Amino acid sequence: MMNLVSSGKIRNIYDVGNNHLVIHTTDRVSVFDNVLPIEIPYKGKVLNQLSAFWFEKTKGIIPNHMISIDNADMPKEFQTEEFKNRCMLTKKLEPIPIEAIVRGYITGSAWDAYEKDRKICGIEFLEHLFKDEKLHNPIYTPTTKSKYDCDEEMTFKQTVDLLGFELASKIRDVSMELYLMAAEYSSSKGITIADTKFEFGIDTDGSLMLMDELFTPDSSRFWADYDMSRSQKSFDKQPLIDWIKENKGREISEIPTGVIVDTTARYIKALEILTDTIFFG
Repeated sequence: MMNLVSSGKIRNIYDVGNNHLVIHTTDRVSVFDNVLPIEIPYKGKVLNQLSAFWFEKTKGIIPNHMISIDNADMPKEFQTEEFKNRCMLTKKLEPIPIEAIVRGYITGSAWDAYEKDRKICGIEFLEHLFKDEKLHNPIYTPTTKSKYDCDEEMTFKQTVDLLGFELASKIRDVSMELYLMAAEYSSSKGITIADTKFEFGIDTDGSLMLMDELFTPDSSRFWADYDMSRSQKSFDKQPLIDWIKENKGREISEIPTGVIVDTTARYIKALEILTDTIFFG
């Protein structure tokens, strides 16, 4: 049974009965909240395998929705070449309507907010900071969760008003613990996790669980050879973003093959470094 219940920017979600879902991660790519009319080869497989690695590694901190990524465990409709190594069988959860974001470095939208009034999600900074600087302590900066529109910053108090103090506090505390663990592990592999986002849901027993994806190049900012004095090299779609910024007005179809190949290589490199495996496609 292939009952498509959601088609997002990157993932298609199917309800397969028995309170289970199949999440199919595609090669689609989103830039500036827009899905581009091109694909990044192997991206879906990388994201699927990397999320599975982290879900397994973090299950001692908090349970998650993953059941399996083994093709043999999928419903027979998904045991085809189209879906091979791109699917995750999961528990069906009730999503929490926020994105839990933890930042260890001040960069991206956090840097833009700081430059404006020295505040990030209601957190005020008295000291002078520089772009890409490591923060003394990671900060929790939640946002609203929108399927298509831009997410909006929230203060912790706003999450309490929405979810209640107990649940909002648990999400914040678990998010911080997850980030600190993953940042330490990744650092030992030569990768800096500048920031990341988490999504959570509630199962039928009322338990809080991790869901969606976890510590991938799409949900996290991975840096290689961190050096605050220069632009950071990232393991993500940065080559694609740079080309689009530098070629405003040109058609997406004109993106050089080399930019797409470079983007694919960065995704694969992140997987191989973090999991100590060789990617075979």
